[in-house]
Amino acid sequence: MTNPTRYRPKVGLILGSGAARGWAHIGVIQALRDAGLHVDIVCGTSIGALVGAVYANSRLDALDEWVRTLSVRDVVSFMDLTWTGGVLKGERLMAFFRQRFLDRNIEALDLPFGAVATSLYGGTEVWLRSGNTLNAVRASIALPALFAPVRHNGQILVDGGLVNPVPVSLARAMGADILIAVDLNSDLLGRHLRRPTPVATQARLPESPEIHANNWLDKLQNNLSALLPDFAGNDTNEPHLEIPSMLDVVAASINIMQERITRSRMVGEPPHVVITPRLSHLGLMDFHRAQEAITEGRRAAQEALDDIRTFDVKLTG
Repeated sequence: MTNPTRYRPKVGLILGSGAARGWAHIGVIQALRDAGLHVDIVCGTSIGALVGAVYANSRLDALDEWVRTLSVRDVVSFMDLTWTGGVLKGERLMAFFRQRFLDRNIEALDLPFGAVATSLYGGTEVWLRSGNTLNAVRASIALPALFAPVRHNGQILVDGGLVNPVPVSLARAMGADILIAVDLNSDLLGRHLRRPTPVATQARLPESPEIHANNWLDKLQNNLSALLPDFAGNDTNEPHLEIPSMLDVVAASINIMQERITRSRMVGEPPHVVITPRLSHLGLMDFHRAQEAITEGRRAAQEALDDIRTFDVKLTG
């Protein structure tokens, strides 16, 4: 009499939102893969959806090779300006990803994949599990004020991090038994924005070609800041502090929101293992700092291997 086939629990990898910190997901996946972990389901929000989709399409190593070469100038080159719904259209970036990394529908990917977006008008969570992969990713990364929203099935969709920054619920709904989540917002508390320094004490740094490439954004931020009034109610005994740039204010506000939502949702929907890269020092648009993000992601994943081993999953490491 033969023994019945032993059931192997399905492992779901959940990749959270976090803008440029999201390159850490590459290091996390590489460390888990090197340890022999077999992932059955992958889902993500925002940058987690982008990296997760590339991973599900078996193109992660190519993505790793590319992001390590990114400079500030390269990042700026993908910025196609618009004033309809956001600062960037995102078409230039999506065209590049279609050519290099994501050219198949979700149903044809090598791993089951799902992305999270938010209905702008209804405020509801939208799960994208079929159809064009790139369209799903584009909706999931539509960060308010930065990327223009996306039309999808009669809805206007924006970044999924507004409602579910670390989509544990989606992985569970897709059939995952063991839930391994990557939370990029765990160390943001109290570090959302560098404390502004008094204007009189600021040192002006020499301008480099990389800084010059981003000069248009600096001018935009400075012009908007100049429009803010110096309210008479300010304490005149305090040093005159520089008003943060528009981008810094948006980034800090989104960080606060996603951190609070993540904490709340994880209480009600706890994963089995949480991997927490420490990258609060990276800014919203620091995509050119992939090397340190990937390294930290790998370190955080290796630190979590003992926790993963406590579950009935295959690990060779």
